[in-house]
Amino acid sequence: MTDALTDEALHALKGNTAELFSAVYQAYAGQVLGYLTAKGVPDPEASTQDVFLAVLPRLDDLSGGVNGLRTFIFSVAHARMVDEHRKQNRAPIQQEFEPERDTRESSSAEAEALSRLAPYEVAALLDNLGDEQREVLHLRLVAGLTVEQVADIMGKTAGAVKQLQRRALITLREHSAVKEYVSP
Repeated sequence: MTDALTDEALHALKGNTAELFSAVYQAYAGQVLGYLTAKGVPDPEASTQDVFLAVLPRLDDLSGGVNGLRTFIFSVAHARMVDEHRKQNRAPIQQEFEPERDTRESSSAEAEALSRLAPYEVAALLDNLGDEQREVLHLRLVAGLTVEQVADIMGKTAGAVKQLQRRALITLREHSAVKEYVSP
């Protein structure tokens, strides 16, 4: 394999950093990318850029011509490859999130409060409500029905069911037995 960059061209470009870097990058970027890819670097394009960012400030100080430059570039590439593999070994194993396997769930504040109260206490608290409010809470919280299902059962609109539930919960929150369970 012959390099497009010769010792004469390298010497002629000394002092003109932009053109020198461009010539060096064009001559070696593909080879460095191939090396890093073959060595299993997770992001070989980014690592190639890192190699040339490390090489750029040292271009004017290098000696040994094209062979010295090539040796330097690949020693930097090798160091980046080793760094990437060490970083991979230290990092935790990443797994893709699978929502169907996530079984976490959180309960509502009302369900939490009701679970803390004994059933007889709940019945006594619900006695403070009107018949319709009590029925809405039974159907919504105990039976777990939707607003629309409760509206169909009670022969009311969904808005009326929401209002009955809201007023029932406000009444319960104001009751002294509930205040100890509900934080302000």
